Amino acid sequence: MSNLKYRLLAIALLVVASAWALFPRTVVERVNRGGQFVYDTVQRVPLKRGLDLQGGMHLALELDESEGTVANKAEALDQAIRVVRNRIDQFGVAEPVVQRVGAERIVVELPGIEDPERAEAVVKQAAFLEFQITDKTQALERVLPRLDAIARDLNLAGTVATVAGDTAAAPRGLQGLLKSTPDSAADSAAAEGDSAAAAGATTPRDTASGGPFARSIQQGQLPGQYLVSTRDEPLIARLLETPQIKAAIPPGKVVRWGSDTLAAGTGAYRELYLLDARPIITGEYITTAAPQQDPTEGSVVTFQLNAEGARRFRTETGRHVGDNMAIVLDQRVITAPTINSAIGRNGQITLGGGRRLQEAQDLALVLRAGSLETPLRIVESRSIGPSLGQDAVQQGVRAGILGVILVVLIMVVYYRFSGFLAVLGLVLFGLFTMATLAGFDAVLTLPGIAGFVLSIGMAVDANFLIFERIREELDAGRTVRVAIDSGFRNALSAIIDSNVTTALTALVLYQFGTGPVRGFAVTLLAGLVASMITAIFVVRTFFLLWLTRARTSQTLSI
Repeated sequence: MSNLKYRLLAIALLVVASAWALFPRTVVERVNRGGQFVYDTVQRVPLKRGLDLQGGMHLALELDESEGTVANKAEALDQAIRVVRNRIDQFGVAEPVVQRVGAERIVVELPGIEDPERAEAVVKQAAFLEFQITDKTQALERVLPRLDAIARDLNLAGTVATVAGDTAAAPRGLQGLLKSTPDSAADSAAAEGDSAAAAGATTPRDTASGGPFARSIQQGQLPGQYLVSTRDEPLIARLLETPQIKAAIPPGKVVRWGSDTLAAGTGAYRELYLLDARPIITGEYITTAAPQQDPTEGSVVTFQLNAEGARRFRTETGRHVGDNMAIVLDQRVITAPTINSAIGRNGQITLGGGRRLQEAQDLALVLRAGSLETPLRIVESRSIGPSLGQDAVQQGVRAGILGVILVVLIMVVYYRFSGFLAVLGLVLFGLFTMATLAGFDAVLTLPGIAGFVLSIGMAVDANFLIFERIREELDAGRTVRVAIDSGFRNALSAIIDSNVTTALTALVLYQFGTGPVRGFAVTLLAGLVASMITAIFVVRTFFLLWLTRARTSQTLSI
């Protein structure tokens, strides 16, 4: 009798723990309110829904080795996972999944995402920020004849239309600003008056004549700034990527395109810069970054450097007072303001009035999360609509209910009272399985629902083995108590064997599967554990309780 009490107490404790694990609780999480992600208090059951149940986006990423082979892929993947996870956490996606799959792939699942293109841009953007001084020695003008000669020798230039002299409305210099947010008297003085843009329009002049570079590249208004017509941009970009042209660029200098296109009369121009190859500082020293909307300057991103970065930035900008400093993000020049005085710990990147606040938010996000040492490329992208997820939930629930009804009918009709006890154990099986998933913070997916339904069948399969063994013992003339004890004891080895082999299969699926396959494996494993507990322990306790209450009964309804 004391053994029975301990069994009932253990079952009661499991029921209470499961109920607590599944009890709706109040949590603070980021939710979408009118197109804006804000923190709000919500109450929900602690069971996460996967991508296929609530819609969203699935991305598969790999290291981009187009620029060169990555020596240590494992370390590069680990760094990429940390950066991507930080970005996703700040992006405002509830319950994202960022995990490594195999030796070369990262899988990102973003449930409920409403802007797939933005998500792709945020995830794969390298976000490598550099501050570089623009060239003031006219080194590019001097090397243009050499570049044209190389282009002719390689026969790469083809036919280039002569740049039309649109002198009526030529493009002006950049208007972007890099301000020092005053944190000292020196910084306050540095923040006053930026002379990045010269007053009045100046006609771009041809730097030389003859080859494709001379005909396409015109000098801008800032030191180291040049202008290329958008119709000639593809050709010049292709030429600049050739190894021979790269080798001919002046030593210690690099060529970078601007991020914006400038309109001038009926034409459009892309900015091209010649910069010092050595950056005075990089974005690795940024500790915080925040987007803002300025009435006069448009979208801006304010940032703050750590102590070491502030010291280096102040020293380097102090050496280059009067020079132009290009702010380069992923090898694209955002702006190139003039340094009026040494800049300290705080700074500002001005994107301009034509850029949306969302662009500033994304830039601030990736700057806070850090840069990718190795770029990523998207090898697979799938979007799932919320309506599909809703249909999947409804169909999965219907299938589960139908499966449970069939199992209950079979057990009760075929095994009568013993089948009824097995059904009671099945109810607890469902409770224990869901509680296990919630306790381990698992994500419930559509294949996971299929795994749950399958584990229901495996749970009653153990009861089939036990009940058939009890029947054999009763047919052999054993008493009811002896038959029940022998049935559970002798069927145990077969139950363990079948569950262990299934568990090994589920472990393999979990280790090497992705997304929905893992969801199936997790639910199946949780169901196996719960089925072992209910079939071997809970149902046997029910039999012991029945034997205690019906001492005079000599027959068993089975």
